[in-house]
Amino acid sequence: FGFIGVILGHWILGVALSAISFMGIFGLSGVVVNDSLVMIDFIDQKLKEGTPPRTAIIEGAKGRFRPIMLTSLTTFLGFTPLILERAIQAQFLIPFAASLGCGIVFTTAILMMVVPALCALHLHLTPSRRPSTASAG
Repeated sequence: FGFIGVILGHWILGVALSAISFMGIFGLSGVVVNDSLVMIDFIDQKLKEGTPPRTAIIEGAKGRFRPIMLTSLTTFLGFTPLILERAIQAQFLIPFAASLGCGIVFTTAILMMVVPALCALHLHLTPSRRPSTASAG
């Protein structure tokens, strides 16, 4: 999903993909993994507390929505001046900022829907671990 956001961002901004763009993609992958782990960890904590799976997923998505969105939006807003800069000295870094900034916005929006859905699918398909009722002996 991040790569789609990067391609769209470069196309909208009229910035060519370069080697520096791919460095931004590597940075983006770290942010995406971190955001996913934050949400999954919160859902896992709720499950360990005994919360029903559906409720744990809903609470996890709602409980981590604001922190993940604020982190992603502040990162994008931090890169915005560099993305919009037209000075010759900034031309080298603009593809990096465009990759990371646009990729974060797109990926975070998708991530907030896909991660809870995948958690629900995983919990639905994973057989529950029940103690064995077979008697020993």
